[in-house]
Amino acid sequence: MTLVILTILILACVLIATENVTKVNRAAVAIFAGTVGWVLYICFGMDFVTNEHSADYSHYLYLTNLESTSTNVKYFISRHIFLPQVGRAAEIVLFLLATMTIVDILNNNGCFDFVRQLLRTRSSRKMLWMLAIVTFIISINLDNLTTTVLMLTIMHGIIPSRRQRMIFGSSILLAANCGGALTVIGNPEGLVLWNSGAVTATIFSLSLLLPCLAAWLIPTAMMQRMLPDRVETEWIAMPFRGDDTRLNVWQRLLMLLVGIGGLWFIPTFHNITKLSPFLGALCVLSILWIVNEIFNRKLMNMDAMVERRTPLVLQYGVIQMMLFVMGMMLAVGVVTETGAFDDLTAWLGVSDEHPSVWLHGIVAGVLSTVLDNFATAMNFFSLHDVVGLGDPQSALDSVYQTNGVYWQVIAYCVMAGGNVLGIGTISGLALMKMEHMHMGWYFRNIGWKALVGGVLGLAILWLSHTLMGGTMYLMI
Repeated sequence: MTLVILTILILACVLIATENVTKVNRAAVAIFAGTVGWVLYICFGMDFVTNEHSADYSHYLYLTNLESTSTNVKYFISRHIFLPQVGRAAEIVLFLLATMTIVDILNNNGCFDFVRQLLRTRSSRKMLWMLAIVTFIISINLDNLTTTVLMLTIMHGIIPSRRQRMIFGSSILLAANCGGALTVIGNPEGLVLWNSGAVTATIFSLSLLLPCLAAWLIPTAMMQRMLPDRVETEWIAMPFRGDDTRLNVWQRLLMLLVGIGGLWFIPTFHNITKLSPFLGALCVLSILWIVNEIFNRKLMNMDAMVERRTPLVLQYGVIQMMLFVMGMMLAVGVVTETGAFDDLTAWLGVSDEHPSVWLHGIVAGVLSTVLDNFATAMNFFSLHDVVGLGDPQSALDSVYQTNGVYWQVIAYCVMAGGNVLGIGTISGLALMKMEHMHMGWYFRNIGWKALVGGVLGLAILWLSHTLMGGTMYLMI
């Protein structure tokens, strides 16, 4: 049955990688794999529990004074194996839900209108860099899909030429993915590592700073040659939102400070309370929500309807991402509970002196060009447990300690690989759907440039850890 469950995960990954061909939604595939996997697991629960959780199960029977029956095994799996996996997945999904709602509130109140003002230029190079820099800064605080959707919506209302939008949109995608990989709250992969204790916020960002900058700046600089000297722009009056708040500048700045500034405080919140980061995100959301209702109390009293400015197809993509993350975490979780990843790790025979850490990163990067980067990362993260600093084996498994190089390499490589074909990330698929972009055009014009930047960034990461022992970033 372990082979059957593992086969379901592999088939799911194949369908996810070939979504452009099969037209089967990756979120539906992930949810199906996760649910069916757990149904099969609990149907053969006695075998799995005996092999993987025999001590815990015996202790459970002793405390509850129960006999070992099929029903009691199912209760044990449901409460002590399944629920912890659901909890880990829910932490990520709730964090994404909170941050996306924060962006929605800020966007509906015009807090990002300043971006449109920054883009008032006819210079194509200035437009390219302003879009890239603003996207990179925003994506450091928000997940890359939310940032990409926001910036594509703004860009789409300014640039009428589809050809130019494809280039500017690609620069937005690269900036969003590289910026998101730089912090633990910038994408789901970082959140998973942070929640599991594999990395700490500050050291993770410092370690990936130069590699992410290289993966972003090098291809963006190369893309300048694809643009004419002057860009076509189309400026229209600000659209009526339906909730036409007419907030003044200081009110919008205050809301932006509460929303984005609050997200910056989440790592500190986590360090102080040791509670899951999603609770800090929900706290920021609640405060912003209260501020929003105070500033717009007159409109609330009039029951004014809200006309969203974000296209419905992209809103649907945001929901898909949350369901996809939940499904993939459940699917990978059930395979982990079968012991398959432990057997694979033992077969690989990995140690910190073995170059397989970097080979794993390269393989992960190659897979993430066609397979979703989150799905790729989850499978590689599951190969190893985080080794505690006080663990006797920590000297032998230093690359798997908290802030070990393994976690940084995998997180960086899946991001860099996802930029090569554009289909390796949900944000890339959103760009392709919005601009009707073909994968062939993307690789010929953008993908190979992203590959050059990604390889150079990986070389920087390798130099910092191999030649300098990772001390370079501690000196920054």
